[in-house]
Amino acid sequence: MTVLDLQETDRLNMPFYRERVDMACAFRWTARLGMHEAVANHFSLAVNEDGTRFLMNPNQRHFSRIKATDLLLLDANDRDTLSLPGAPDPTAWGLHGSIHRHVPHARCVMHVHSIHATVLACLKDSNLPPIDQNTATFYNRYVIDENFGGLAFEEEGERCAGMLSDPKIKVMIMGNHGVLVIGDSVADAFNRLYYFERAAETYIRALQTGRELRVLSNEIAEKTACELEDYPSQAGSHFNELKAILDEEEPGYRD
Repeated sequence: MTVLDLQETDRLNMPFYRERVDMACAFRWTARLGMHEAVANHFSLAVNEDGTRFLMNPNQRHFSRIKATDLLLLDANDRDTLSLPGAPDPTAWGLHGSIHRHVPHARCVMHVHSIHATVLACLKDSNLPPIDQNTATFYNRYVIDENFGGLAFEEEGERCAGMLSDPKIKVMIMGNHGVLVIGDSVADAFNRLYYFERAAETYIRALQTGRELRVLSNEIAEKTACELEDYPSQAGSHFNELKAILDEEEPGYRD
């Protein structure tokens, strides 16, 4: 056994180490793709059956520097969390804590202010019409929050969590704010985040032409969305490739 193998074995003794590695990869790639915002925005991942214990990025840490061992392990039912040493960002706790407390099917939650998704969220009509394969992916699978109430402290987080009760809803277009996606795993959520930003970009750029849009029928949009949901292992394959690239170029994310 090599020194590196021994180090990996030691790290695997850390609670939820493999999950931490996936999260660190997601943070690094979100920064690489320019979908982060300074030291704001947060991702979280449930690690117990009812979803109330979760990993989340530490307060005020840039996505490009987050490592597996940096992640906080939090309990959504621990009301003293914000008074403890190393407490998370209070808005992250308000939003993610509320979702993990009330929405057990939201295993992984990713919230960003990526450019094109946020532009969409700033339009009076923030619907995303199915004009191509990527936009059709989200047909009837998002909710629009039209009641932005300021920073996502506890009350705002509870309100947002209440909009995610339908398991079919995987994306919240947060009006005047940004976007939030949920998934069954880090790979699932990150894949959805990536493709939603691509879909929003396609729509915004299409609007910029000033020309009439070619919108898919409801039937074809729903058919396409279902086909993509059932497409074999796409999210996992995508994410495994991202980890492989990081393993070659900046393996320190696993530390």
